[in-house]
Amino acid sequence: MNQTKTKAGPKKTARKVKPTKTKKADLIPAVSPPQSQISKTTAIASDKPLATIKQEKIPSSTLAAKYKTGTVALVGRPNVGKSALLNRLLGQKIAIVSDKPQTTRLSILGIKTTERGQIIFIDNPGIHKPLHKLNKRMMSFVYSALETADVICLLIDATLSFGHGDEFVLETLRRVTKPVFLLINKVDIFRKDKILLIIDKYKDLFPFKEIIPISALTGANLDVLEKCIYDRLPAAEKVYDDGELSDQSERFLLAELIREKILNHVEMELPFVTAVYIDQIERRLGPGEQAPGSPAHGAETISKNDASSSDELFEAEAKSKQTFPDVLNKQHQNIHTGLPIQPTFRPDKKFKGKKARQSLPVTYVKASIFVERTNHRQIILGRQGHLIKLIGSEARRDIEQYLDSRVYLDLQVKVRPDWRDSADVLNLIEGQK
Repeated sequence: MNQTKTKAGPKKTARKVKPTKTKKADLIPAVSPPQSQISKTTAIASDKPLATIKQEKIPSSTLAAKYKTGTVALVGRPNVGKSALLNRLLGQKIAIVSDKPQTTRLSILGIKTTERGQIIFIDNPGIHKPLHKLNKRMMSFVYSALETADVICLLIDATLSFGHGDEFVLETLRRVTKPVFLLINKVDIFRKDKILLIIDKYKDLFPFKEIIPISALTGANLDVLEKCIYDRLPAAEKVYDDGELSDQSERFLLAELIREKILNHVEMELPFVTAVYIDQIERRLGPGEQAPGSPAHGAETISKNDASSSDELFEAEAKSKQTFPDVLNKQHQNIHTGLPIQPTFRPDKKFKGKKARQSLPVTYVKASIFVERTNHRQIILGRQGHLIKLIGSEARRDIEQYLDSRVYLDLQVKVRPDWRDSADVLNLIEGQK
């Protein structure tokens, strides 16, 4: 149909012609269902950051100023930055980060409460085809999160080429009915024209509600992400109290901190066959402190697990050559354990002065490191115990910052053949969460 411009005159003589929509040369067309209005807000000018492509306009009625609460599942292939993104969103480290695949083995919940609402993020294991019982359990956490989440965020690494793993992820997401966002990570180190090519490819592969280039390292566009999430969350009261960051226990976080240091120093198959279990946590009260219900300060047991359960499962073990300080060889009292994580982990914190450090309480942490073979144990121990001492030293520093205490870390390496296919071992490890 040819468009013609009508001259001024009586309205009854004017021919009504439906105007055709024009496209700006610097915008990328987005795919959307019929009869939906498309809002394109991608900025590609050199002096502006990449923003977001909205493939569906949200009705203004849903943007009313209401308190909103809901869950957001962070999913994607292994090692694309999901845990780093969670830590950046919360401003605290509650999930360990490593360059090894399948670092996250359980779903980790992170809570962000603002004046507008409460977003409950769920960091999930990487989506992959499971081979062992451990991997099948990891994928069960992913499927559960996809089923219960209000919004799903698919995170991809801009520096990685599209492959069979990405096809498997998209095929998995086709089963869900919830809104799915595409988050393109690492835009801080990738050229913008390359990012636009990725956007152009993915928008034709899946009906994403939002496509947002981000950086988990610098925090670029995370404010845009949060706004888009709130626009999709239901109006509801908060589920968790202000100040709560996660529902995971202290035991689980300490085990993860130790495992993170192991992953930093091992290669090949060892990252996949290593697990950590916290057998015991004992805390010596500092000067002037007093345990609840006790007449005088002394020593207390924060968490004392059934260490015999893990010992029965593992026949061979090797201990790091250290002895528990005499200051802790006293009677202990049992108190409550397993509280949710509060915002107390400060990676940049340092204890100032020897006197200040000596005034802090002392905490004894006993942990078991599980491996599948004897040669795995020998690698983790290292020559003359060098590697296990290095792992213990690095983990101890992080644990001290979290507990605000001096820490004595007792690490034991135990061999359990094929523990990844043992329901008993998997239950033991998952039970500490």
